[in-house]
Amino acid sequence: MADPMMRGAEIQRATRETEVSIALALDGAGAGARRTGVGFFDHMLDLLARHGRLDLEVAVSGDLETGAHHTVEDTGIVLGQALDRALGERRGITRYGSAVVPMDEARASCALDISGRPFLRLDAALLPPGSTGGLDHELVEEFFRALSTNARLTLHLAVETGANAHHMIEALFKAFARALRDAVALDPTETGVPSTKGTLTA
Repeated sequence: MADPMMRGAEIQRATRETEVSIALALDGAGAGARRTGVGFFDHMLDLLARHGRLDLEVAVSGDLETGAHHTVEDTGIVLGQALDRALGERRGITRYGSAVVPMDEARASCALDISGRPFLRLDAALLPPGSTGGLDHELVEEFFRALSTNARLTLHLAVETGANAHHMIEALFKAFARALRDAVALDPTETGVPSTKGTLTA
């Protein structure tokens, strides 16, 4: 079974658009600071760390004068890479996770599989166009697509009901956090890789 003390990763990525540094520990308690320059996005990453029981340090500098797109997408890329590296061979993990989370009038759901097959389905027709705290609502999908691709997750997310955009996005991030927490958890009855193929990385 995977050693919980080893389930972490640190990754830095620099382009002409952004510099992203992330340190991640899967078996944490929400420790760390999240500093991207996009206030509402930082808040969502705080929720992800706290409800996902991840120790997560995020530092991003980028071309925010052009908008938050590059910052949000590149954070998703690097966080996905860190998850992928921290999970290693996926030995001993639960693999699947799901959650339904209410946030006042809003409700969101998440089902995920640490499958090795990147896929995102986001049903968020109720989420209106606009921006909250510097985060364009359309960037929620960009973040989760970048994360699921680079972590090699099959990820289904849905805004099931809601009227307030803040609440809908917060419910999405919390549902993802809770589902991820269950999926990465070590299963004491699983001594190998939970797949009939014998691998979740190829």
